[in-house]
Amino acid sequence: MLACACEDRVYSQLSDDLAERLTLPSLGVVDPRFVSDFDLLLWRGKDGLSLRATGKKAPGPVRAEFVTGKAGYRRDHGGGSGQMIARAVGLQRTRQTLRVLDATAGLGQDAYVLAGLGCELQLLERSPVIHALLEDGLARAAASPEAVALTSKMTLLAGDSILWLREQPGPVADVIYLDPMFPHRDKSARVKKEMELFRPVVGADEDAADLLSAALEKAEYRVVVKRPRKAPPVSGPKPTTQLEGKSSRYDIYALKALP
Repeated sequence: MLACACEDRVYSQLSDDLAERLTLPSLGVVDPRFVSDFDLLLWRGKDGLSLRATGKKAPGPVRAEFVTGKAGYRRDHGGGSGQMIARAVGLQRTRQTLRVLDATAGLGQDAYVLAGLGCELQLLERSPVIHALLEDGLARAAASPEAVALTSKMTLLAGDSILWLREQPGPVADVIYLDPMFPHRDKSARVKKEMELFRPVVGADEDAADLLSAALEKAEYRVVVKRPRKAPPVSGPKPTTQLEGKSSRYDIYALKALP
């Protein structure tokens, strides 16, 4: 289903090394439009590492991007502490720098927003494929003065979030932030391109309830769970409060008042 490949021989060694690390086939230099044996490629090219579908009518690639595009625009023109995510983690209620653990980091976009708002971030991503994309995005951001000012506040960790949380003594962060992949049951619904590509790789987070339980044990002040607006809360305790937007919702589990 998934293989590593690249657009030019100059990237062959990097692609082969990644394939060995992730125990994936390495196809070398190929044209994704004409690959038929694999549905998805971890594709190395001049723009970095991306996940892309094969075939002539495939959607464009997905990568972790912190320099340009949506992330770059939001960095330069963001909504500040009035944004829903800022209110959800409690930035309006404290003057101290919040330590946030993003335990479902994905491509790091929400963590990047929080870093831009002054938080110190640790990121956990258990999918080795998505972790590789995020690792590459952070490495590319290191060459951009604008981006690295924020990504320097983001520390990427590897491992399963549930196991990692259970192994840590005491509170690991002021706020633990969760954005689990929810089961997609409506086949007619339009989904974001990245979600369409991610699902075959990571599936749904069927253990979201276990992750929430582990997070509630190891957060100092609150746990925040991002959900689709109409989705039910994650199984477990009832949220203390909710913030609802046009397409998403933040379920907030307050443990004690922020200082």
